[in-house]
Amino acid sequence: MATQPQDSLVKVSSEVVGCTKCRLCETRRNAVPGEGLESSKVIFVGEAPGEQEDAQGRPFVGAAGKLLNELLASVGLRREDVYITNVVKCRPPKNRPPRKDETTACRPYLDRQINLITPQIICPMGNSAIHSLMDSDKSVTELHGMPFEIGKITFFPMYHPAAALYTFQLRKVMEEDFKTLKGLLNALK
Repeated sequence: MATQPQDSLVKVSSEVVGCTKCRLCETRRNAVPGEGLESSKVIFVGEAPGEQEDAQGRPFVGAAGKLLNELLASVGLRREDVYITNVVKCRPPKNRPPRKDETTACRPYLDRQINLITPQIICPMGNSAIHSLMDSDKSVTELHGMPFEIGKITFFPMYHPAAALYTFQLRKVMEEDFKTLKGLLNALK
């Protein structure tokens, strides 16, 4: 969906908070629109809010968020320098992956956020985000760490930080991917 003349991230957020377009609104405590720098060159897109995010109404505030903050810091970025959101804006029950109808219902919000921020790089984190944003059926294992030009935007798929919490070896892989991301960002300057 294209942005409207009076559209803004604040407007998108207020619509997300009151959204009833799919069944996830029935079980959420708080919708999680996203947050960060409105003029960010990079957007990180995860799958869906987890338990901590649902409780606080903010993206990536649990253990995966702590790791994301550490990875950002490792390449000289702060959370405030980027924009962070998810494919779906409400927590699926028991952290199950979002269903197609749920991602479809939320997609206009994500598209508006992207259009308003006009990032140069989008980092889909994990399979759900990759499949949704890149229209690909390939896995994060196949695509992580490789930039793809789609239109005027570079897509840079990454593992979701939660994956490194369960498979420690992935942390090193993610650290390398963040170094590559830093190089992409430096090339934009």
